[in-house]
Amino acid sequence: MSRFTPISSTSLANEAFQKIVEGITTGVFRAGEKLSEADLARQLGISRGPLREALGRLEGRLVTRTPRIGVRVIELGNEDLEQLFFVREALEGMAARLAAQNMTNVELDQLEALLSEHAARPSLAEGKAYQQHSQDDDFHFVIVRAARSDMIEQLLLDGVYYQLSVHRLRSSTRQGRALAAFAEHQEILAALQSRDPDASEAAMRRHIRNARLSALAL
Repeated sequence: MSRFTPISSTSLANEAFQKIVEGITTGVFRAGEKLSEADLARQLGISRGPLREALGRLEGRLVTRTPRIGVRVIELGNEDLEQLFFVREALEGMAARLAAQNMTNVELDQLEALLSEHAARPSLAEGKAYQQHSQDDDFHFVIVRAARSDMIEQLLLDGVYYQLSVHRLRSSTRQGRALAAFAEHQEILAALQSRDPDASEAAMRRHIRNARLSALAL
């Protein structure tokens, strides 16, 4: 059974890139799973050329390539995962500090509305999972973007977020973590609304530390 619908766009490599990212970050492909170029090309309805271009863009982010073995979804050990969370805590802590200073009132209202929309989701209300499916739907990305720091945004989006996304789905469904994470998001929002850089950074760092402990406990 095919895991994808064929691509109809003319930008085949870009479309393939997005489809594979989606497949990995939503758990269609497991950490450590081997990806067959032939199978992927057939399922996506494209030739191997644009598929290899897409996989090449993902190397070092979400996949690894080993000579004579092929391409696999990245599989991070606990030490690698812990180091990524340390980097994320530092970068997102500073992003929250800057966002407290730079966010517009409209952006703060939009962030509050986003959390209200998250709260209405049955999976979160039942405490089963807290998943955010796109950048515009992602509480963290909205804050990073509002920090107005291209460097922080690039470091997080091009490296840290890609690799942590493999574990984010599993962590979001850990018993008790969904509601705790949402409550932490509310604390971060309150700090941002108060325009308090110290409190915003502290709330974000506390949230990322808790996420790290949850991920390492899996």
